[in-house]
Amino acid sequence: MNELELLDIAVQVAGEAADTARRMRNEAITDVGTKSTATDVVTAADRAVEEQVIAALAARRPGDTVLGEEFGGAAVSAPAGGVRWIVDPIDGTVNYLYGLEYYAVSIAAEVDGEIVAGVVRHATTGETWTAAKGHGAFRDGVRLTGSRAVELPLSLIGTGFGYARERRAHQAAVAAHVLPRVRDIRRMGSAALDLCAAAEGRLDAFYEKGLAEWDLAAGGLIAREAGLLVTGLSGRPAGPDMVLAAPPALHGPLDELLTGLDADAGP
Repeated sequence: MNELELLDIAVQVAGEAADTARRMRNEAITDVGTKSTATDVVTAADRAVEEQVIAALAARRPGDTVLGEEFGGAAVSAPAGGVRWIVDPIDGTVNYLYGLEYYAVSIAAEVDGEIVAGVVRHATTGETWTAAKGHGAFRDGVRLTGSRAVELPLSLIGTGFGYARERRAHQAAVAAHVLPRVRDIRRMGSAALDLCAAAEGRLDAFYEKGLAEWDLAAGGLIAREAGLLVTGLSGRPAGPDMVLAAPPALHGPLDELLTGLDADAGP
């Protein structure tokens, strides 16, 4: 099965999952737990949507493995040439909890350690961002090419903050130094949607420390296929230490700024 066929499956499953998340909201927020810290919340809908996605993928692709935010599966790797699905059932759970309509379902397909297809579905608007390796990135059929901004001081930058107090303090200090050097900063609460916004040019660039695989997989592919550079700092690969997604004209200056601020250091 090629990457476009995998993408088609992901789009179908993400659409069904987003419908469930939206329908469940009023019920789900009465059953809320926490994970890494008291501010890192999980709702009944996070679990229910992930279970739905796992079942839907298994029905269509029995034998594939799944890495999901809520039920794990990281230790289960796909055999050579096999597919591992990477799932964030609700990216933006705090927004979901508070009734802020900026949350999404994110599903990516990985083959031999490489993301080859990804979809991010905005659960409240229905907007759908998609990408398959080598085939470009799209929102609802419109091809994406990222921002045309070339000057960092005139750029709108997206970012996010972690849940641990110490990490948030470090990220806030970095943002305080970035803010005077750019047009403005936005923190909207869903890394997957922020990466898609950067792919579309709704943000000129995006950076964040502490993203997990499920935060980055689909949105990162969409940004790359839109022509953005998606890396860590100083030539390192994107990962938990840092994700920087920017068009080539902005990537170097923003990388230099963040490196000088030790943005990928700290807790």
